[in-house]
Amino acid sequence: MSEDLTHTDDEGNVQMVDVGDKPDTARRAVARGEIHLQPSTIQSIREDDIGKGNVLATARVGAVQAVKHTWETIPMCHQIPISNVDTDFDLGDDQITLEVAVETTGKTGCEMEALEGVTTGLNVIWDMVKAAEKDADGQYPETAIDNVRVVEKRKRRIQ
Repeated sequence: MSEDLTHTDDEGNVQMVDVGDKPDTARRAVARGEIHLQPSTIQSIREDDIGKGNVLATARVGAVQAVKHTWETIPMCHQIPISNVDTDFDLGDDQITLEVAVETTGKTGCEMEALEGVTTGLNVIWDMVKAAEKDADGQYPETAIDNVRVVEKRKRRIQ
């Protein structure tokens, strides 16, 4: 199936999509991603024993801030009214999974907001635990962010 490119004009110049004629709908997007860490770092997070402070609380704030500012970092994203952001952390033995759910009512979706929340939240975790994750050469051989993806997208007409 071929679809016209909506982010370019007839001359090929990048432009924001005009959503003015679209009806308002209730929308929800959920994104998820993982950060792989050393088991000892995970244990320190569980015990709130990271020198920079509470890792998950700080990552939650970072994720929510990123959601609210997505339109400032993704060039063609619309500024949308965010009605809710939920963050959920799952600590495994050597990884933390972060899921961010975003809800809005408007003319365009919120997948990018959910993705920005996940990537920023995971980056905040990395920043908070850098000292614990570095090896003797100052490298991060076991630290990695991956599997960032949209896992749910819903849209419902408003009656």
